[in-house]
Amino acid sequence: MYAIIETGGKQYKVQSGDVLYIEKLDAAEESTVTFDKVLALHNDKTLKLGNPYIKGASVEARVLKNGKGKKLTVFTYRPKKGSKRKLGHRQPFTKVQIETIHARAPKAKADDAE
Repeated sequence: MYAIIETGGKQYKVQSGDVLYIEKLDAAEESTVTFDKVLALHNDKTLKLGNPYIKGASVEARVLKNGKGKKLTVFTYRPKKGSKRKLGHRQPFTKVQIETIHARAPKAKADDAE
């Protein structure tokens, strides 16, 4: 079973056990995050597409690490003008491991309903 989720303005194809580097989330390490923007869901037989998202579907993941990527050097210059600028950039990321994919919203237990 796999799902296509949207987070940080990007789309990812995920399966249970996958490890992803995604745009930085406001979540502590070893916490659980839930992605509810599920665009598509495939369960070995059928492909279910959302319009734009599938209602009730979600993907749970565990945050492994928050960090910054490798440094990129941005160098800008104007020829024959003596003007130049050198900048560096490190993109923040969150490393997550996909735990489970839920096709429907979890139902309330009988004890919780009372």
